Amino acid sequence: MQTYLERDVRTLRQVGDLTQFQLFLRALAARSGQLLNLSDLGRDLGVATNTAKAWLAVLEATHQVIVLRPYFANIGKRLVKTPKVYLADTGTLCHLVGLRDPGHAAAGPMSGALFETAVLGEIVRTLAHRGEEPRVYFWRTSAGDEVDILVETADSTLVPVEVKVSSTPRPEMARGIRALRDALGERVAGGYVVHAGDARLPLGSGTMALPFGEL
Repeated sequence: MQTYLERDVRTLRQVGDLTQFQLFLRALAARSGQLLNLSDLGRDLGVATNTAKAWLAVLEATHQVIVLRPYFANIGKRLVKTPKVYLADTGTLCHLVGLRDPGHAAAGPMSGALFETAVLGEIVRTLAHRGEEPRVYFWRTSAGDEVDILVETADSTLVPVEVKVSSTPRPEMARGIRALRDALGERVAGGYVVHAGDARLPLGSGTMALPFGEL
């Protein structure tokens, strides 16, 4: 933490108050997997919105966070424009929010956010290691339909991924993927519900339950 704050951050940008920047980091960690409102976050921390934007840009440039932006398509529905933010590393995330015990992390209130962070991180790193630019989004409508992760392939096909911390996948977990397919049609490829169990099984409508270990 000190190496990153004192060396890497200051290489990219002169951060005057490292303590305030570290508080910003911890606040982002607590919001991993959530919609990010920088104006509200800046107000809570007592920093200007432009400062918060600049700090977020530093974190994204140094691969400390992944900013997941909403997928836009002309489907006649108003999509949420606010991005989501994720810590790139689950170990850093646990450290920042004070989780020291694996059992507490797995069963605590942040278990879902941690698991979603882990899944997104694996997807982004896998694409990057293949030499591909990760084109990864989320999808959410004003009606409440949502897919956690949407991967756009080179031919513009969309691969939907739902993330469930449960170890017992069920067909209703693919509801968001079905809504996406209804909205966008043939552009949507077979989808996945990534879960914490061991079972690989079909969930209907071109969706497969996939254990995290097989991601």
